[in-house]
Amino acid sequence: MTPLVSRRAVLLGAAGGVLAACSSRAPDRRPDEGATTAAGVLRSGVRMPVVLAVHPATAIGRTATRAEVEAVHSGGAAAWQGLRVVRGPGAVAAAAGAKEVVAAVTADAVVPGTEVVPVDGHDPLTAPADYPLTAEVAAVTAPDPVVTSLWTGDVMLGRRVGAGMAAAGDWELPFAQTADRLAAAGLTVGNLECTLSREGRATHGGDSFGADPRALAGVHRAGYDILTLGNNHLGDYGPNALVRTVSIARGEGFATAGAGADIAAAREPALATAGGLRFAVLAFCAVGESPEAAPGTPGVVWLRMPPITGPLAETDLAALEQSVRAARAAADVLVVVPHWGREYSHRPVAEQVTVGHRLIDAGADAVVGMHQHWVQPIEIYRGRPIVHGLGNFVFDMTFSEQVQQAVVVELVHWGRILKSVRAVPVRIGAGGVPRFLDPAGAEGRTILSTVWG
Repeated sequence: MTPLVSRRAVLLGAAGGVLAACSSRAPDRRPDEGATTAAGVLRSGVRMPVVLAVHPATAIGRTATRAEVEAVHSGGAAAWQGLRVVRGPGAVAAAAGAKEVVAAVTADAVVPGTEVVPVDGHDPLTAPADYPLTAEVAAVTAPDPVVTSLWTGDVMLGRRVGAGMAAAGDWELPFAQTADRLAAAGLTVGNLECTLSREGRATHGGDSFGADPRALAGVHRAGYDILTLGNNHLGDYGPNALVRTVSIARGEGFATAGAGADIAAAREPALATAGGLRFAVLAFCAVGESPEAAPGTPGVVWLRMPPITGPLAETDLAALEQSVRAARAAADVLVVVPHWGREYSHRPVAEQVTVGHRLIDAGADAVVGMHQHWVQPIEIYRGRPIVHGLGNFVFDMTFSEQVQQAVVVELVHWGRILKSVRAVPVRIGAGGVPRFLDPAGAEGRTILSTVWG
């Protein structure tokens, strides 16, 4: 097993063991009072944030005041900002299923597929201790702690991005506008879409992505903990450069997943800790090009599936399901990162849905995919997210608006319970340097409407 990497960044909004959550994956009956559960200790009389929960598309740009929330929860308002107010059992499900509904609930009821509205600038999920409005809840499971994780798309540090860093003498340049926010998360994960060695023959001509290892300075600055390597460009300079890239990344302190000196190494999960939670990440490539790892042969983990590498291979998928089940035993949170789908499309291929569901059924808490260079929707399946496409993150493509638009996904955990999945819009500018967008701005709304549409 890969050694655990300890997170050095402080957590955002620690709950102090006071707040609580219930999960879409909770058992049918609660354990006895005082029993230890996956998320913490069962308590009575816990004070919980009082929130307005809406469909994620409806949440874009919305805020509320404390007076508005109090008016809705008092029962005196049938509507809020043009939305129909729903209370009681089923309210959250109604908000998740209809964009014109707002659920008046406490935060323990919130699940992925809904979003809470900030109140007077306070976020009840990531900073519940600072939230201004609470109510007592009879018996809930107390989360300890609150942990956020950020997931970025392809980080390509070669070609024109690498040339820009070298010319400026600044190996942190690609993260100049995003590093602080990325590093503030409990855990930060991205796909390294290049090699860190060019000792072999370039196999993709001008599209061979090889980076100077000094470019990892920016990756460090941005607080990345895990780099996924199961992609179609890790083999751009042959097997020796592939193995060397894995060695360099791990030698710099990053956990890696999806590639290795043989299939056993490539299938090992990347492991890291954040806020006392054990995260495991698996990665695979469904688009070919990089060599397939095998016994005694370096490469990446393959899954053959449309639209590029043939029909869905049941043997490949069964092996991935087994990897998920094996990693599940060592992790509080397990995420699978696929490199899949059709380039330059907002629509997932049907097999992405099939594979995503199978991985969730096998035990994954989330599936976070990329490769397409355009953003694709977020699907909620059995209360867990399948992010079909993050888009690029650090990349030198400029030939369309869509390749310069992306999202960073934030997962919010209360203890082991995944409470929320959020998409943060991104614009990639000159030199392949990304910046975060205002979600309520015109371009931010365009990107998020695609993700949640």
